[in-house]
Amino acid sequence: MPFATWWRGDPLPELPPLPSFAARRVSDGAATVRLTGLPEPIAEARLGAEHDLFVASLADEQVGYGWLARRAGGIEELDFSFEVPPGNAYLWDFVTLPAWRGRGVYPHLLQAILTHEAAVGRFWIGYEADNLASARGIARAGFKLVGDLAVTDGRVSGFNATEPGARARAARALFGPNGPP
Repeated sequence: MPFATWWRGDPLPELPPLPSFAARRVSDGAATVRLTGLPEPIAEARLGAEHDLFVASLADEQVGYGWLARRAGGIEELDFSFEVPPGNAYLWDFVTLPAWRGRGVYPHLLQAILTHEAAVGRFWIGYEADNLASARGIARAGFKLVGDLAVTDGRVSGFNATEPGARARAARALFGPNGPP
């Protein structure tokens, strides 16, 4: 599973205009259930665990969403969890509603979160290797690929960085088998 990162001070590429685009944080459990389709206990648990839901709108119609984790993240399919160190955030479970795909909602929403969350220095986001639309949207928003989770027998066994440096070291510390230092 590839992971990308954006650090405060990295450039934010200019995106094509998306008239009437807006993004906002939603903290209401009922609104979260309506938009995401999550069962109420799961939506409430996410909101209660310091996960923030960000919603994208076009002309006041909700067209997508994504989550930001401040303390802990994970990938349920790999039975993998990790702590999110202070000053970092993990972005996950992004969805653009089908009728709105292909319009640039995803990179606009990612950049809106980066701009809104000024206290966060490092953002991390993963995606399925075969999800080319996610990979493109993440790159368009300004994120840089840092490497892949190593998976052995269906479990995360480490992190393979694409190049050496501070970002690779930070990713290994975050996603390696021993987690953050």
